[in-house]
Amino acid sequence: MTVIFHILELLDIKSFLLFAFIFLLIFDYIKSKPPKNFPPGPWSLPFIGDLHHIDFTEIHLQFVKFAEKYGQIFSIRFFGPRIVLLNGLKLVREAYVHQGENFADRPSLPLFADIVGDKGKPFNPMWLVNNAVSNIICVLVFGERFEYSNNDFQALLKDINEVIFLEGSAWAQLYNIFPWLMRRVPGPHQKIFALWEKQITFVKKKIEDHRVDYDPSNLRDYIDCFIGEMEKYKDDEASGFNVENLSFCTLDLFLAGTETTYTTLYWGLLYMIKYPEIQRKVQEEIDRVVGSSRPPSLTDRENMPYTDAVIHETQRIGNILPLNVGRSATKDTQVGGYIIPKGTMVLASLTSVLFDETEWETPHTFNPEHFLDTEGKFRRREGFLPFSIGKRVCLGEQMARMELFLFFTSLLQRFSFSAPQGVEPKLECRLGATHSPQPYQLCAVPR
Repeated sequence: MTVIFHILELLDIKSFLLFAFIFLLIFDYIKSKPPKNFPPGPWSLPFIGDLHHIDFTEIHLQFVKFAEKYGQIFSIRFFGPRIVLLNGLKLVREAYVHQGENFADRPSLPLFADIVGDKGKPFNPMWLVNNAVSNIICVLVFGERFEYSNNDFQALLKDINEVIFLEGSAWAQLYNIFPWLMRRVPGPHQKIFALWEKQITFVKKKIEDHRVDYDPSNLRDYIDCFIGEMEKYKDDEASGFNVENLSFCTLDLFLAGTETTYTTLYWGLLYMIKYPEIQRKVQEEIDRVVGSSRPPSLTDRENMPYTDAVIHETQRIGNILPLNVGRSATKDTQVGGYIIPKGTMVLASLTSVLFDETEWETPHTFNPEHFLDTEGKFRRREGFLPFSIGKRVCLGEQMARMELFLFFTSLLQRFSFSAPQGVEPKLECRLGATHSPQPYQLCAVPR
C-alpha cells in the first residue's frame, strides 16, 4: 500500500511538472509571438529564442549572414522580446532620418538601469593613446588633464576598458533578459557594477571639488556651467539640473569622449604597421603640407586628402560600434514594409552599411581609395556612418573628427611605426560594447 501511495505521489509531482512545463511553453509562445507583419527571422526555440544560433564573439558578422537569408530587415530573439535589425544604408536612413522622431528613444536595459538607478552604482600603445585622448575630454569636462604618471587615473582608464568589454559579453545580455535572476547570482556581470561605482565615485568627487571653489564669473569647464544652471533653476525640480544628472551626464561625456576615438586610433596604428606603404604615403603628404617645424592644424586637412581618406577608411573598416547603440520605437512605425510596434528595440547594423558591397568597391579591404576621386581629391561617401545618423547621431562627431585628424597626423609626423621584428600584424578583434583590436605591440622610431 505504501508503495502505491508513493507511486501516486510521484505521478502527482510528474503531472505538476508536466503541467508547469506546458504552461510555460504556452506562455512563452503567446508572449513572444510576433505581431502581424513583423519582420521575419530565424525559427526560435522556446525560452532561449535564437541563442543557439549566436556566437557573441562575432555576432555582428552573423547578423550580416542573417540579412542574406531573411532580408535587410529581420528580427531575432534572445530569451526576451524580439529585436529588429536594420541592414543597409537605405533602411537605416529610412528609419533613423526620414522617420527619426519615431526612433528617438533608447531601449530600457536592466543592466544600465541598475548602474544608474538604485545604487547609482616592443610596447603596446594602447594606454598611451587612451590617456592622450582622454585628457582632451578631461580638460573640457573637469578643467584639468592627468599626468601619465598618475597611477589612479591609469587604473581608472583600465577599469573603463574592462567594463566596456564586459558590457558586450553574453553575461550582460543575460542580465538584460533575466534581470530578476542575474541580480542575485554571482558572475562577471557583477563586476560591471563595481567598476561603474568607481567611475561614479571619481566623477562625484570632481563635482564636489568644483562646488567648493565655484565662481560664477569664471566658468572653467562643463561642470562649472552645469552648476551655474543648477543655481539658476534651483527652485525648479523638473528642470533636470541636479547633482545626480550632472554626475551621469559628466560620466557619459567622459566615457564617450574617450572610448571610441582612442579605439579608432588604436586600429589606425595597427593598419599602419600592417600596410607600411600606406603609412609612407601619409607621411609624404604630411611632410609636403605640414613639414616638421610645426604641429599639424585643422586648416591642413583640406590640403591632405590622402591622410583624411586613410582616417576615414580606418573608421569604416574598424567598425567601432558594429550594431550602433540601441533605439526604441516611440510609436507603431512601418519600415521596409513591416510594422515595428511601439516599444520594440531596434538595432541598425552599421556593419551591413560600412561593408555593403553595393556601396563600397572593395568593402573587406583596407582601401583609402574609397574616399578619393579620380583626381585624388577627398570625396564623401553616403554609406560612411560610423557616427550613426538621425535624431541620435553622435553628439561628439565634430570633436571626434578633429581629434582623429590631429592625433593621427601628429603621430605619423613624429614617428614611423612598424611591427616587432619577425611579427606579422594580425587584424584580430576583441568584441565587447565596442569592436577593438586585440592587444598588439609595435615599434616607434622618431623621424
